[in-house]
Amino acid sequence: MQDLRTLDLQYLPGIGPARAKILHDQLGLSNWHDLLYYLPYKHIDRTRLYAIRELRTDMPFVQVKGWLLGFEKVGEGRKSRLVGHFTDGHDVMDLVWFNSVTYLTRTLKLRHPYIVFGRPSVFNGRITVTHPDLDDAASLALSKMGMQPYYTVTERMKKGGLTSRSMEHFTSTLFRQCTQLVPETLPDYLRGQLHLLPLDEALRAAHYPSSAQQLSAAMYRLKFDELFYVQLAILSLSHKREQQVGGHVFARVGPLFHAFYRQYLPFSLTQAQMRVIREMHADMQSGRQMNRLLQGDVGSGKTLVALLLALLAVDNGYQACLMAPTEILAEQHLHTFRQLLSDMPVQVELLTGIVKGKSRRRVLDDLQAGRVNVLVGTHAIIEDQVKFARLGLVIIDEQHRFGVAQRAVMWGKNVQPPHVLVMTATPIPRTLAMTLYGDLDVSVIDELPPGRKPVETQHVYENRMEDLYVRIRTQIEAGRQVYFVYPLIKESEKMDLQNVEEGYARLQKVFPMFRVSMVHGKMKPAEKEEEMRRFVAGETQILVATTVIEVGVNVPNASVMVIQNAERFGLSQLHQLRGRVGRGAEQSYCILVTNYQLGGTARRRMEIMTETNDGFEIAEEDLKLRGPGDLEGTKQSGVALDLKIANLARDGQIVQQARDVAAAVLRQDPSLSDPAHRPLLAHLQQLEQREVDWGAIS
Repeated sequence: MQDLRTLDLQYLPGIGPARAKILHDQLGLSNWHDLLYYLPYKHIDRTRLYAIRELRTDMPFVQVKGWLLGFEKVGEGRKSRLVGHFTDGHDVMDLVWFNSVTYLTRTLKLRHPYIVFGRPSVFNGRITVTHPDLDDAASLALSKMGMQPYYTVTERMKKGGLTSRSMEHFTSTLFRQCTQLVPETLPDYLRGQLHLLPLDEALRAAHYPSSAQQLSAAMYRLKFDELFYVQLAILSLSHKREQQVGGHVFARVGPLFHAFYRQYLPFSLTQAQMRVIREMHADMQSGRQMNRLLQGDVGSGKTLVALLLALLAVDNGYQACLMAPTEILAEQHLHTFRQLLSDMPVQVELLTGIVKGKSRRRVLDDLQAGRVNVLVGTHAIIEDQVKFARLGLVIIDEQHRFGVAQRAVMWGKNVQPPHVLVMTATPIPRTLAMTLYGDLDVSVIDELPPGRKPVETQHVYENRMEDLYVRIRTQIEAGRQVYFVYPLIKESEKMDLQNVEEGYARLQKVFPMFRVSMVHGKMKPAEKEEEMRRFVAGETQILVATTVIEVGVNVPNASVMVIQNAERFGLSQLHQLRGRVGRGAEQSYCILVTNYQLGGTARRRMEIMTETNDGFEIAEEDLKLRGPGDLEGTKQSGVALDLKIANLARDGQIVQQARDVAAAVLRQDPSLSDPAHRPLLAHLQQLEQREVDWGAIS
């Protein structure tokens, strides 16, 4: 069969150049293959006819056979409408149109048999269908219509005369033109084992199923296909890397690690911290390069784990570096490392944009000479002039702030690529981690250090702010500090900045006895850093900010986080902001302030935040409410992830099955050289050419 990707959409009968351009501009469809995979968003059973007396307003769509008794025009001007009185011979209902009134009165015939199709409602005590489809009963064979597909179309398409019915016409023409079967992408033995429909049958049934059961089987096959090839690409990439890239062997647990563990450790490690260190040390002494994702909720002790791993590297004669997304976070890590290491013989240095002149030259020289054991910095570390003597471990904090390309540069900092650990305080649902970071091994710190009190989260309406101010005054008088966070969304940036500045001015009036700082992304970096420094040092008691403080700032003395217009934040963002408090021994509070009028989804977000502090539970709920979105906004695994059919929020079981099957195939045949696996290799190569960046990435 000819490759459908080579057949331009304009040459499908009924489309032509003008319509092809609209389909390309509005839906991104260019060829016959694109149209084949542009699936309906729903199907409606067109085989069943209802009597008018059976109709209820909770029915989504219905069909009634009958005839028009008469018309009447109701209302004047723009509010005028055409009402048709329609009977099935027993009862009467109304059909209502607001548009095309003249055309309808001229073309519709009284006492002629029609089939009405639409959504029933009630108006003035009578069943009403607004803007129904009317088909001539003599020409419509309902038994052949079965499950009618409905396709998503844009307003621009509708203006160009392209409706869901048009798309239905195009896809039915496409299937008539495709007289040969669509080539299989899975080996027969796999389809048999998994009881999957053939691909050709699945595609036809996804558009035109004969029953709900057939549609379900078709969609399962297509979702499995999509997720299976994502997992196969990720796992084969990971396998190739393991074969081609050896890892530094950190064989010994040496004197620095032991001395720190026995003498300088500020508190006992949790069981979860000890478990993840063992997992990582096993990687580091295996002879293969470690590529691991460490997930841990805010305050779970990831920094301490990172320091212990850095000491393992130094004990084995290597250097380690930690890359953070902001200068203030990098400085915080430097301070923490130096404080914890105290007088141990480990040289820790900082490299960020503010390290300049002689200081910068000294750090670069010491680094290249091997005198610097641990380098802490921002993306300044990836610059060409930064050269290590013997880099053995790269730790990347808050990895979603760095793109794949930036992380890949770290591979080139040593002849043999270093071990890589990426850390995140943004819990990632299991199905998302399997796909987004599928080429990384995952470790999870799932318990907080002893003594940490869970942050108490409360939902407050904005008409109760006076009461809230009284509580805040009490906290500050007890020596605590407070965050006030305002949204800053690109679409309404100007208005949001105004809100932040007004909030700053208002809080200065409400709390004249306290000092207030303000931070937002539009300030000059030096100005912003100075305001943050003042708050961290305790010189100001209240920090008014946008989400620039979402990641990393550690102020143990801050005990209250007030989030204004909390309904405008996503769940994971709310959880990240909440993590800025609760870092000391005192009870901390997160106050979500909203207006009273909340939509269902926003209200559910507030409920979830007040019900649980578990980041993983929140991440799962967030995925259900929002969907996977742009999957952190970047192709983190190196495999392009443009899911058109599957949904990571709903199809977790299929993700797991697809991963298990892909892993089993690669265990049996890592190079996919078995003749039975030719379809897999061919399809993988086709995907590789079209959409996968196979760069070496961590």
